[in-house]
Amino acid sequence: MAPAGLDPTLTTAALAALEAALNRALALDPAGQRQLAGLAGRTFAIECTSPVVHVYLQPGAERTRLLGYYDGPVTTRVRGSAADFAQLAGASDPAATLINGNLVLQGDSAPLIELQGIIGRLDLDWEAPLVNVLGDVAGHQLAQFLRAGFSAGTAASSSLLRQLEEFIHEEARLTPPRLEVEDFYGDVQALQQRVERLQSRLERLRKRIRSAGQ
Repeated sequence: MAPAGLDPTLTTAALAALEAALNRALALDPAGQRQLAGLAGRTFAIECTSPVVHVYLQPGAERTRLLGYYDGPVTTRVRGSAADFAQLAGASDPAATLINGNLVLQGDSAPLIELQGIIGRLDLDWEAPLVNVLGDVAGHQLAQFLRAGFSAGTAASSSLLRQLEEFIHEEARLTPPRLEVEDFYGDVQALQQRVERLQSRLERLRKRIRSAGQ
């Protein structure tokens, strides 16, 4: 659905422009493209309740799609008002904001965190494609909540671990098997190391591109 008063045709055009920009950025990051291909078949929904606008991201092996309408199954859904997404976008601790804020997370969070990590590392201008079609106000607002929903988790993994640990030991009073917890932490640490290596490779690629353009 499009925000009240916003032409659905314009919304579709704006998402198409952002989709093109997203795929151009992925073309410059082959490693990220391969990672995103691993999420093919999943659908991620970012739903703003005020103003009302729903956006669905579908990773693919060849191309990632952004849709304004989708009625099939959703892997992970994040829902909240524009103010809630703005709070997440500006948060120094995104994981704490997700856990303690007003945003509602439904479905499997692990693929969303992986998606956020991939997209968050891209050199992507969220606003330009949307502002060019929708204008400054609507374009900025849409860019803000999409950026928060799809890329705010890049710095959240260590914070999320801390929040999870506090929840388990202080609030839920749960005692999962030690080996299970250690395995989980090990998986997260391995993911963090892969992210750091990918960021290093991406930076080298950017330097080569800049050098070639001079």
